[in-house]
Amino acid sequence: MKNFITIEGCDGVGKTYQTRLLKEYCEQQGANVVFTREPGGSDIAEQIRRIILDASNSSMDDMCEAFLYAASRIQHLHDIVKPALKEGKIVFCDRYVHSSYVYQGIARGLGLDNIVSLNSIAVGEYMPEFTIFLDLSPAEAFARKGGADKSDRMESVDFAFHDKVYRGYKQLISQNPQAFEVIDASGAKEETQKKLRDVLRRRGIIQ
Repeated sequence: MKNFITIEGCDGVGKTYQTRLLKEYCEQQGANVVFTREPGGSDIAEQIRRIILDASNSSMDDMCEAFLYAASRIQHLHDIVKPALKEGKIVFCDRYVHSSYVYQGIARGLGLDNIVSLNSIAVGEYMPEFTIFLDLSPAEAFARKGGADKSDRMESVDFAFHDKVYRGYKQLISQNPQAFEVIDASGAKEETQKKLRDVLRRRGIIQ
């Protein structure tokens, strides 16, 4: 979907920070953009987000988790993404379907094909024009961050899980490289932000 860009990466890589810097830049430039996130982004979707990430829900079934992400995504598309795109705006989303592919399909072991099928129902034609992947291993990301957030049910999963997530992203990128822009996020935050903007300028998304 033209002008729909998603940003992905492992937990702790700095997606939220980089997205915030990009939002500030776009606002300064007067760009016609919307920034949102998943899971969440709209009122009902944010309520589902709280259920998914609540650390007290540690007994949640993996397939239940997958369906909750898809349900949040459906509502988020309805409330935020579709209206913005119809108005001719550029939409940036912090996480989207590729997170479900790797977290539930690959790392949780539910089967990539199963999760792709589930989300094809959820999103229909609303796939991103391209996806930016901030490339940093979980070991490096959590070391830089100072450890996982134990109040976040997804971050607090064991390290082996996060390693599967990272390898899952690499698998998706190798299978469909034209769908991704990979950015080395191992340097300083300002350096990563420059690389991010350079990619978007080259793609004609921002000036």
